[in-house]
Amino acid sequence: MKSMIIIGGGILGASTAYEAAKAGAEVVLIDRADAGQATGAAAGIVCPWISQRRNKAWYHLAKSGAKYYPELIIELENLGESDTGYKQVGIVSIHEDSKLDKMEAKARERKEDAPEMGTIERLSAEQTKVLFPHAGTNYGSLYVSGAARVDGRAVRDALISAARKLGAEIVEGNARLLVENNEVIGVATEHRKFYADSIVSAGGAWAPELFESIGLAMDVVPQKAQILELQLEETGSGDWPVAMVPFGQYIVPFADGRIIAGATHENNAGFDAKLTAGGIHHILDKVLDVVPGLAAAELKGASTGFRPSTLSALPFIGPVPGHANLFAANALGSSGLTAGPYLGAQLAKLALGKGTDIELSDYAIEGAFQKIIE
Repeated sequence: MKSMIIIGGGILGASTAYEAAKAGAEVVLIDRADAGQATGAAAGIVCPWISQRRNKAWYHLAKSGAKYYPELIIELENLGESDTGYKQVGIVSIHEDSKLDKMEAKARERKEDAPEMGTIERLSAEQTKVLFPHAGTNYGSLYVSGAARVDGRAVRDALISAARKLGAEIVEGNARLLVENNEVIGVATEHRKFYADSIVSAGGAWAPELFESIGLAMDVVPQKAQILELQLEETGSGDWPVAMVPFGQYIVPFADGRIIAGATHENNAGFDAKLTAGGIHHILDKVLDVVPGLAAAELKGASTGFRPSTLSALPFIGPVPGHANLFAANALGSSGLTAGPYLGAQLAKLALGKGTDIELSDYAIEGAFQKIIE
């Protein structure tokens, strides 16, 4: 039986643990529960097909992530996980006509290769308001039926719970690498030492500090996201579609009138978790311009998360240079909820010596590390 230690319990690490445990590996997942973990703070939209990003490698990963979700959810439900945080509800992408023209053209171009996106329909402002009652009358939308909403915390917890049922051990602690004769042989926490055939880093924005002890600097930085929670009085919102609005903002309705709206994309903020007037204003200004009916919603709260980001804006995955049994994947950024479970499955396969379903050279890890020169 192969053994694996996974460091980082966000959606990427949780998926890696689940996939490895499912494959019969002896798995230990270590996480120190940092405040501001992107997965725990996030709710998002799975709908890569209308993105205007041109990078083919990014789109392949995101599209594969969207396609992977339904089969993953069935697996989790078969293991008794009833609250997976995922539901296909469709999307209304609410924008001005010129932007919708480009989105619709891109979606129809991609439809043949991605039938899972479902129905594509151009809606007037009035038709949009039927599906999303609080929308305004100034913008139409593009509707895509196969889009889904994701509660990051719920899907992460379901993956970890399923991994535990399959034999994985879950440990809370601060992990550091154990090195012997320049080889990474295991991981130590405050109270225990663990040894395994392979060690996997899935630590998101906090991952770089893990590699300092072996003289490597990882090119990943935190991108701050502020997110709002609103509350409506009506209770039928659980079946509403998710919504995208201009300037990169999203609206994710859940049951019983709960609405998540966000998010900011703040670079150079480090791990400063404070909520700011400017960040909250930015979200409300853009969201209420398009969905003015939400102005009457109660502002229940706000939270901050930190996405792992890199200058290339493209995730990476592979064995860490110079360490054949040490693996890493990172830099999913705002694509974490869409692609995280799928990339975690690929990371588990890689660390177990199995073939992956992606071309690793498209997500090369070598450029993500530099030697620390003292």
